[in-house]
Amino acid sequence: MRRADRLFQIVQYLRGGRLLTAAQLADRLEVTPRTIYRDIADLIGSGVPIEGEAGVGYLMREGYDLPPLMFTQDEIVALVAGARMVRAWGGANMAAAAEEALVKINAVLPDTARTRANEVHVHAFDMSRMSELERARLDQIERATNTQTSLDLTYLDLSEQHSTRRVRPLGAWYWGTVWTLTGWCELRQDFRSFRLDRITDLSEGPRFKPQRGQTLRDFYASRQREGRLRPDGRLASP
Repeated sequence: MRRADRLFQIVQYLRGGRLLTAAQLADRLEVTPRTIYRDIADLIGSGVPIEGEAGVGYLMREGYDLPPLMFTQDEIVALVAGARMVRAWGGANMAAAAEEALVKINAVLPDTARTRANEVHVHAFDMSRMSELERARLDQIERATNTQTSLDLTYLDLSEQHSTRRVRPLGAWYWGTVWTLTGWCELRQDFRSFRLDRITDLSEGPRFKPQRGQTLRDFYASRQREGRLRPDGRLASP
């Protein structure tokens, strides 16, 4: 469970004046009491009216509700424009999720903010004509990166030569015209990037544990040494 979700759940459990100990909350949320103590302290620091102490229990005064979701005008523009870009250039699941997220956000925005969201004049279209297979593979790469699952792929390079690789994925990067899969290539024993439109076959391999020298941090460090990492943290070239 994400920390933001856990903080939300703590508020829900304490709503209505119910007295709960840190141990009870920890058991429900499957974390340690120490984690609950830190979360309670952060909630109190942010203005949530929680009362109590360790060893006794905690409760929240009646009448408190979560504040409405608020975004600045610029944040609303960024969210809407970003969702449209994901719809045009992202994976199939990503595109559907982005639209669903916008529906939920739009439902809780104040009227003036909702009007601004509907007036965002930033649009994105799939000029690269991504195939449904490429969109599905982009979702597959995201899942494999998240679950630390290696990927077996067949790749057609620029000289029209096929090679078979096993890659420990670090993520997918979009370069304005193409997506690339970047990861640790077990064949080359180094970081490599592969264009999605040149992957002719892709399947999941075994799970892996991150190893020193093969992580995303190591990848960025290697690009920084090569002068291919900009000051803002973006890669200079694929």
